[in-house]
Amino acid sequence: MNKLVTEFNDYREKMNEVILSKNNLVMKRLWNLDTNTYEEGALDKKTKEMLGLVASMVLRCDDCIKYHLGKCQELKITTEQMYEIFAVANIVGGTIVIPHTRRAAEYWEALQNN
Repeated sequence: MNKLVTEFNDYREKMNEVILSKNNLVMKRLWNLDTNTYEEGALDKKTKEMLGLVASMVLRCDDCIKYHLGKCQELKITTEQMYEIFAVANIVGGTIVIPHTRRAAEYWEALQNN
């Protein structure tokens, strides 16, 4: 697996375990709410992940971007679709999103080369 992808996933998993091991009810509920938000509903999972990715790019959260890119890859979103998602994020968020798009493109390439 690509080093960039492995490092992100390993760190995320490790720190999620640390946080959740503290047994804080609010944090556990937040994690649960986040998980349930992206489940199948009136919108399918792919649409929800694409929305999450655009929101994460506009909010400029690189960790969130990587997480949603990974989910998009699992859901078989194509590179052509991904670049349309990037375009929407840049139109909505403006040029401040461009550096995050560069990192997103790098991570997407890493995911595709796994």
